[in-house]
Amino acid sequence: FALFFLFTNPTMQFLSSLQKLNRFDVRRLNHIAPSSLYSKISMKADQHFDYLVIGGGSGGIASARRAAKYGAKVGLIESKALGGTCVNVGCVPKKIMWTTANMYEAVHHNAQHFGISSKDISFDWEKLVEKRDNYVKKLNSIYAKNLENSEVISINGFATFLDEKTVKVDHETFTADHILIATGGSPYSSPFEGAEHCINSDGFFSLKKQPKKVAVIGAGYIAVELAGVLKSLNSEVTLILRKEKAMRRLDQMLVDELDNSMVASGIKIRRNSLVKKVVLEENSKKTLYLENGDSIADLDAVLVAVGRKPEIGKLGLKGLECEKSGHVVVDDYQNTNVSNVYCVGDACSKHVDLTPMAIAAGRKIADRLFGGVKDASADYTNVPTVIFSHPPIGTIGLSESEATEKFGSENVRVYTSKFVNMFYGVWEIDPMKKPKTAMKLVCLGNDEKVVGLHVIGMGADEMLQGFGVAIKMGATKADFDKCVAIHPTSSEEFVTMAPWGNPNIGHKYE
Repeated sequence: FALFFLFTNPTMQFLSSLQKLNRFDVRRLNHIAPSSLYSKISMKADQHFDYLVIGGGSGGIASARRAAKYGAKVGLIESKALGGTCVNVGCVPKKIMWTTANMYEAVHHNAQHFGISSKDISFDWEKLVEKRDNYVKKLNSIYAKNLENSEVISINGFATFLDEKTVKVDHETFTADHILIATGGSPYSSPFEGAEHCINSDGFFSLKKQPKKVAVIGAGYIAVELAGVLKSLNSEVTLILRKEKAMRRLDQMLVDELDNSMVASGIKIRRNSLVKKVVLEENSKKTLYLENGDSIADLDAVLVAVGRKPEIGKLGLKGLECEKSGHVVVDDYQNTNVSNVYCVGDACSKHVDLTPMAIAAGRKIADRLFGGVKDASADYTNVPTVIFSHPPIGTIGLSESEATEKFGSENVRVYTSKFVNMFYGVWEIDPMKKPKTAMKLVCLGNDEKVVGLHVIGMGADEMLQGFGVAIKMGATKADFDKCVAIHPTSSEEFVTMAPWGNPNIGHKYE
């Protein structure tokens, strides 16, 4: 009878499960506990952690799991789907859309140049979205399982500081010796009239149907990436820029070549333009009005991609020092001005808003606090990055103008190459109209240490990682020349830039 009661009574089942868990897991309690029992059990379950992480994105999860591996008692607080921006509304779904756009372009536009018939090609946006979202959900589950395997306690809800060592989540209170802020960021809202009729990058990934006519407002990563995706999938795209060109912080070669490529692809660019208002028409279309009096009508979507802001407004930690932008001020070890409170990722003042950077910084904090690595800190110099534009861009280190300003033009030497990828070799079109790949090495001093490497063109996204290692190791132009080229590839151009092999140009044979 006792065994029968144990396995049929919900309360006894829950208590048995709690004993097996041997830890407090709010996420699990929400699913396991009968509602009548939950409040009583959870009130007794308030507890102290060695390390409490606020934010279940890539940086927060990486730091939490690393700390748990050292034996620390770790809790992680997240109110949304695990994985943060990158997994849910950033890198991962963006890359799927970008890959799809490349596939469509290859089959619909490029195949004919290789004797491949591509008639009756169709694209099903809804089917792609379903597959993409299913993949994202799978990743959410993998993150949850990894946390469980690492014995990190997942806490579901919004976190608010009561003091520097105490956090409240809904009706629960938790304390910790160390607290990490890894809350990431969110898209900026627009100040113009009718902004409520627009979508941001989050909204883009909620679109169930393909918008056939789109205006994209912005000049950064997200704007050029999504504009390229939409155009490659045959949407009509207008890119609205506040200045003359997009991605202005990159090396000028990249800026110019990207602009040329976007124009050649058919993206309409409105330069030096400010949005006045967006009007929702009776037919559900939108009309966008510019400050100069021009307008764009019959839009299915207006996508605003004007940057992102740190997501820290609801934390409520008194005395926390932040920049005017809202980013939490941190030192080289990710320490904030509040003792034993740290910050990584898009919310911190390092301004390297990349998922792998947040992961690296998060792990280094755990190494320092719990792994006995006293001086562990993330290195924010020479961070390679890729922009998944059409074509993709890879860049690491200083631009030519940055190097010249920092070291003086007399100490900087630049090597460049511009060519047609062999992929386009058999295309029977005007050679001037064939897509180009452009590369640049920015070198410093007599030994020509490579302090900047930049590339735009097919394959740039996959070639940069290896060159990134070389730059981090302090490679020189001579080191690049010593590496035998892999032929035929685009990347071989980086190790064959003239003059190759440091020839003794002044020597005369007699």
